[in-house]
Amino acid sequence: MFELNDTKIIELEEKANKVRELIISSLLEAGSGHSAGPLGMADIFAAFYFNLLNHDPKNPEWEDRDRLVLSNGHICPVRYAAMALAGYFRVEELSTLRKLNSRLQGHPHRNSLPGLETTSGPLGEGLSQSIGIALTAKLDKKNYRVYCVASDGEHQEGNTWEAAMFAGKEKLDNLTLIIDRNNIQIDGFTEDVMPLEPLKGKYEAFNWHVLEVDGNNVKAFIDVVNEAKSVHEKPTVIIAKTIPGKGVDFMENDFTWHGKVPDKDEAKIALSELRTLEGKIENESQ
Repeated sequence: MFELNDTKIIELEEKANKVRELIISSLLEAGSGHSAGPLGMADIFAAFYFNLLNHDPKNPEWEDRDRLVLSNGHICPVRYAAMALAGYFRVEELSTLRKLNSRLQGHPHRNSLPGLETTSGPLGEGLSQSIGIALTAKLDKKNYRVYCVASDGEHQEGNTWEAAMFAGKEKLDNLTLIIDRNNIQIDGFTEDVMPLEPLKGKYEAFNWHVLEVDGNNVKAFIDVVNEAKSVHEKPTVIIAKTIPGKGVDFMENDFTWHGKVPDKDEAKIALSELRTLEGKIENESQ
């Protein structure tokens, strides 16, 4: 973890914007995938891979590394882009997203790419897997932390709540769950499809420490993750409010972009917007 001064914050914002550009480029090349969720989570994954995680891209199986589990595997383009920038593999490999025999499948495959903790695809399983890892760390007296990224929509899965109940009972204070609260899913807005509120109250009832944050504010997100490290005898959930499609005006808050990708013309517009934003961030640093 690096000191979070103004210079570092700008560097992280630049990383997040670059992640977004790589997401658009890789999705265009793939011709299929998910756009809104990955773009919305770029700030969070930049914060993890370039500030928060205790990890080593050159030694991805390092025993004492922090574990980052992606439950909503369909947003994997954001993870792949962040991992590539962090040095897990060459950035050029992002162009193989979703292609036959690629290590970068449309849902992460644990045995294909070093640096992934789990294989994910079916929603609602990541929290249970993360709990198993966190409980193992407790039993082995290890100090690494376990982070689980999950969607809000998969909280419509019953096994998510069984897992939440178990984590509260076991007081897994080495576990932090990040919920991407972007309010959309493939069929519409979550509160129309199957309301989730009061989300905070539900987790509190299951003995979790609950924090809420603007998930597109890098500094604010890092602050609450660090706050979670000081919580004892409770797991922590961070409800991160994000904008789906963040950074691309015609995608923002539009649920129809949950499961589709831009065509060539749309990608050109998106990349132009992101590069303009990149210039603004660079000017702030001068």
